[in-house]
Amino acid sequence: MMFLVLIAVIVLLGVFLIGMYNSLVQLRVRAESAWSDIDVQLKRRHDLIPNLVETVKGYAAHEKGTFEDIAKYRSMAMQATGPADKAVAENQLTGALKSLFAVAENYPQLQASQEFTQLQNSLSQIEDAIQNARRYYNAVVRDLNTKIQSFPTNILAGMYGFQQKQFFEAAATDREAVAVKF
Repeated sequence: MMFLVLIAVIVLLGVFLIGMYNSLVQLRVRAESAWSDIDVQLKRRHDLIPNLVETVKGYAAHEKGTFEDIAKYRSMAMQATGPADKAVAENQLTGALKSLFAVAENYPQLQASQEFTQLQNSLSQIEDAIQNARRYYNAVVRDLNTKIQSFPTNILAGMYGFQQKQFFEAAATDREAVAVKF
């Protein structure tokens, strides 16, 4: 009888450990998937920017410094890896885009351009999608990091090398809504 109780306890402990391990794996996979979603949205943003710049160039060719900054920051953003590096690069790119829109405000013909308006609308939609993807990613990372730090899961996480993930955070200057004016 004692033997059966011991076997039952070992089986229950095994099931408990398997459940903890599987929950860690599930959260890690969800975090990686959420990061992939952010990458997709950032790529869409990066692909849209050259069209936006070319449209503005036609009206404001003398704003060379702004265009060079956007090209430089876009390149840095595309090469950045990891949430912290991506956040810094994307925040610099966002600042350069704000400068581009400030330049555009000085050209009423540009703001009346259907192509420019469509590009602005597309960028606005992409920014919303990035924000949603960032929010989801950060929620999954919060859950994963909490589980990795919580007892008794932290013991299992340490044994199997689960690492905490970094949040993808906006810079303090980027926490205000981008004003897109037509």
